[in-house]
Amino acid sequence: MSKNKIVRMAEIELDPGQVEAYRALLSEEIEAAVALEDGVLSLSAVAVKDSPHKIRILEVYADQEAYEAHLLTPHFLKYKTGTAGMVTSLILIDVEPVAMAAKQ
Repeated sequence: MSKNKIVRMAEIELDPGQVEAYRALLSEEIEAAVALEDGVLSLSAVAVKDSPHKIRILEVYADQEAYEAHLLTPHFLKYKTGTAGMVTSLILIDVEPVAMAAKQ
């Protein structure tokens, strides 16, 4: 894995009454980012079992420039604006990849 890659984990907690609306906006954002941005290598979102309001996202970007460009895209800004009242907690954690693999 390239040393320039940016890998981070987002730990998000939501207003439990807005989980479905959040998931719709998140899915739209992830699909657009992966399809439209060469520097977005992968985005994977999961919910903590039995706690659907606790979302975890593993983000992999080609480099810092790709990450910063992602934050300025229309689809990301739509997601941030649309979910602002839904998110009760957001923690971004820079992580060091140990082993990552995926099938094409």
